[in-house]
Amino acid sequence: MSKANPYFDPAKKHHTPTGFRNLEHDQIHSSEDVKRWRKERKENGLPKPPALGYQGVIDQWWQQADFSFCDDAVWWLGHATMLYQFGSVRILTDPVFSKRASPVSFYGPARRTPASVSVEHLPPIDVVVISHNHYDHLDLPSIRRLVKHSPQVRFLVPLGLKRLVEKQGARQVDELDWWDDRTISGITFTCVPAHHWSVRSLWDQNQTLWCGWMMRVNHKNYYFPGDSAYSYTLKEIAERLGSVEVAALPIGAYAPRWMMKNSHMDPQGAARLHNDLGCQRSFAMHWGAFELSDEALDEPLTELSGALLEQNISPDDFQVIKIGAYFPL
Repeated sequence: MSKANPYFDPAKKHHTPTGFRNLEHDQIHSSEDVKRWRKERKENGLPKPPALGYQGVIDQWWQQADFSFCDDAVWWLGHATMLYQFGSVRILTDPVFSKRASPVSFYGPARRTPASVSVEHLPPIDVVVISHNHYDHLDLPSIRRLVKHSPQVRFLVPLGLKRLVEKQGARQVDELDWWDDRTISGITFTCVPAHHWSVRSLWDQNQTLWCGWMMRVNHKNYYFPGDSAYSYTLKEIAERLGSVEVAALPIGAYAPRWMMKNSHMDPQGAARLHNDLGCQRSFAMHWGAFELSDEALDEPLTELSGALLEQNISPDDFQVIKIGAYFPL
């Protein structure tokens, strides 16, 4: 039986009496859909290895993170984990440093490329933003290590996740709904809509909120969407908050589309969102670490090239960088 939503506000369209919903195409796949996907995946031997092999992807698209760059920048540390540096303030997104995106250490999706840094070798972290509760975005062992590494770190989480993060030892946790904001050290963090879902067990589907984050620094917007499908409703982010200076846009975990289209963007959707939000510059994330869907590990790169051409976006304006590399801000 579903639990009552303690945050329920009938005036908010994304709230339900038992949890939360998307504003467009709020489809929840049945257990039969999941069985069909897994059966087809096994029969077709998917995902196929990358064209250069897994070691080839590491050789070409991975490097150890180096934080000696002193100016404002964002380091892509793998999957959806990024470190933003604005002056002396450092912000970490969806920190996942474990070898598996799983509730257990011995089973579940394993990294195909290593984490580009360990928690212990990060610089001091001031703020952590979490987008939702899936295991490839909210990793409790990583949270516990971060709290030890940076005891005064402040966490910003969507509705329903405060207690879970506090149980890992976090001392400062703010829980936000869509369009709520907090200003920390001169940076305004706004919890913005995403088109996704949440679950960590058999009994809690969509009982906690999912979101993206906009960071406003010196009158410029920096966008981290977390995990999201493409949706026209995301245009409201720019309509409310203004165009985006730099966006980290997800391009992976999209196949098959009948299964993934309401959960994850494909490269075509990422290119459309780049234009929808008036992004000055974007770079690709959410590919190359975990095999969560049926496309080959490096297939999103090929698809992105075509998508940028279709959307008349220069590769200089929507870049692909190595895991562990930095993107100047």
